[in-house]
Amino acid sequence: MAKLYVVGIGPGGLEHMTYKAVEVIKNSEVIVGYTPYIDYLGDLVDGKELISTGMRGEVERCKAAIDMVRQGKDTSIVSTGDAGLYGMAGPILELATDIEVEIIPGVTAAFSAAAELGSPIMHDYASISLSDLLTPWEVILKRLHMASEGDFVISIYNPRSKGRKTHLETAIEIISKYRDGSTPVGIVRNSGRPDTSITITTLSEIDYESVDMLSVLIIGNSNTFIRDKQIITPRGYIIK
Repeated sequence: MAKLYVVGIGPGGLEHMTYKAVEVIKNSEVIVGYTPYIDYLGDLVDGKELISTGMRGEVERCKAAIDMVRQGKDTSIVSTGDAGLYGMAGPILELATDIEVEIIPGVTAAFSAAAELGSPIMHDYASISLSDLLTPWEVILKRLHMASEGDFVISIYNPRSKGRKTHLETAIEIISKYRDGSTPVGIVRNSGRPDTSITITTLSEIDYESVDMLSVLIIGNSNTFIRDKQIITPRGYIIK
């Protein structure tokens, strides 16, 4: 019986994919995904049936993947990062009521970026997307207040686009009500890819023009500090 695999392929480089993800993709007859995500897979998809869509084609992709499995073809639908975080795991499970589905985890952009920055997460943290295409802006604002008041390390996805140029500034204004301007902030663009860029700055010194949809921000909590060009959030161990 054919099976649908929902695969997190990590931040984009093949070296960051899990062995399980590589194995599943190699053994699938059909690969479904957003066009750039399929491109990341390189030679892994040679000789396979490919189904790709552009931006905002998520539900269309899910339905196409499910249809392939119903035709008897083992199929992988791919998401960057982890498929269970802003990926395809949710909609697939909502739609696929009559086929077998397996979720394959991947390295999220926030954790990939954190490794490139040092150890900025380390403790309790919140992940917040600033995209209001699927979540009302009022809900996002509330979450920013709650996470900031709770002193969570905050990772921000989808921070700034051509249509949402001021969302990030609004988010930082909210966070700044609860955090000092010297709070460390890491900005990583294209994490895990050959053209990765890494910026370590502070809450009051963010260059908004350098941030886009390929960027992830990690904002420290009240104990986070910068040392030797790395961001460190203490876990609470007694370090002597």
